Amino acid sequence: MADLGLEVVDIRKFTGSGNLKAIADIRFGESLVVKGFSVVKGKRGVFVSMPRKASKDGHWFDMLTPTSDAFKNRIEEKVLEAYDREVDGVEG
Repeated sequence: MADLGLEVVDIRKFTGSGNLKAIADIRFGESLVVKGFSVVKGKRGVFVSMPRKASKDGHWFDMLTPTSDAFKNRIEEKVLEAYDREVDGVEG
């Protein structure tokens, strides 16, 4: 599967005991940057949540939905690679 030139252009790591560990922004090719991918610590480890927004009634919904599991996995892989580099203190 083509990755559309996926590149993590910014990742902001959070310290502390909360479940939110980082926020990442991804560039898709040369035309689109999507902000707000969350790196979250869950019961089974760290995972990536799609950008979300709260509605007026307080319910949350994803603002981005990958059309296949393979594409979702590629996004998660790129974000977690960038997160690991940030945690390890290694420049990408």
